[in-house]
Amino acid sequence: MSGELIAITVLGTALTVILIVIALRTRRVVSTPAELAVHDTLHTAALAAGPLRDGLTAESAAEAIGPLRVLTAAEGVALYGPDTTLLAREGDEDVWTPPVSAAAGKLAATTLREQSPSVQRDPAGAAALARRLIAAPLLTDDISAGVLVVATRDEPGPGKIGAITEVARYVASQLQLAELDASRARLDRAEVLALRAQISPHFIYNALNTIASFVRTDPDRARELILDFADFTRYSFRAAGEYTPLADELRNIDRYLTLERARFGEGLTVKLQVAPEVLGVVLPFLALQPLVENAVRHGMAGRKTGTISIVARNAGPDCELSVEDDGAGMDPELLRTGAIDALAPAGPAESDGAHVGLTNVDQRLRSAFGNDYGLIVETAVGAGTKVSMRIPKFAAGIRAVASPDGREPRTR
Repeated sequence: MSGELIAITVLGTALTVILIVIALRTRRVVSTPAELAVHDTLHTAALAAGPLRDGLTAESAAEAIGPLRVLTAAEGVALYGPDTTLLAREGDEDVWTPPVSAAAGKLAATTLREQSPSVQRDPAGAAALARRLIAAPLLTDDISAGVLVVATRDEPGPGKIGAITEVARYVASQLQLAELDASRARLDRAEVLALRAQISPHFIYNALNTIASFVRTDPDRARELILDFADFTRYSFRAAGEYTPLADELRNIDRYLTLERARFGEGLTVKLQVAPEVLGVVLPFLALQPLVENAVRHGMAGRKTGTISIVARNAGPDCELSVEDDGAGMDPELLRTGAIDALAPAGPAESDGAHVGLTNVDQRLRSAFGNDYGLIVETAVGAGTKVSMRIPKFAAGIRAVASPDGREPRTR
């Protein structure tokens, strides 16, 4: 080996050693025993939280009971429902002997009734493995959703009882979140039902009249319009899912506009600009359709001609949607006072409460994606109206359900 090569080798080795020494000296200790303990506790709590977010059932209790036993560091843990039914239990048979099990059920009933922690000593005598039973209620809004019962061999001090009580509170908080999730889902379904009820009866009446006018003069077109009307109503009143792909929503809007163009003839002009990459974006069901219906009704009110523009474009992490008409517009002051539904034109045929609920859409957007994703309305007297929204391309927990009829768009 040449002297030059030896020198390079020695230099490389020395640099490696120096870098290792520097790394060892500057390396930060990222996992102290205390940090590891906190991490393990949080991880265990998360394991229990997952199933509990579906509510307290035999299935969710069975999944959560193991992590709860780890959190309480007890020989045995049991979960009882609001009617004192045993949902799940963790621990050896030597812990949950028949006398101990019977005593735990009675203690759970007492705890449910009194809504406060209870302790029972020697439930099966001094020779039993479970010398103490500690019960804590799962209180959600001052209502007992169930009871957590812990079996231990040691005399529990104030700290132990306090820790078990905190675990019970944690369980109760997850159950409360589960109820809030369920309430929100019920509210979302109710809002969709309310929106369906607001689909203009005048549109239905006018669509059927339009179809009837073509039955004799153009039977083929009447047949196509009947199919469009059937597909429109099937989609609008479908039972599956609170969310839908933008492509499905636009397809239904096309059916609606086909019926309206048959009614207004050449007077209604529709401009559509859609970026293909946003067609798969998921949005609340019937979120865009009401905007289009309002634009047609508002833009064509008292007029024989009008133009509706629908735009869906890519905007980085979001999809931007807008519906614009060139109608009479309105005073922006009405919008500043929160009267977003004032966009629906008032007239003899439209004043019976059948206006489309833009407030409904605005609230559902904010509920699904946050307050930054509500409707934006731009309007002025004589300048038409533009209603816009942004939809995130990806949002946690938001999933579209495939259209139940499975119909492909028909070739015209």
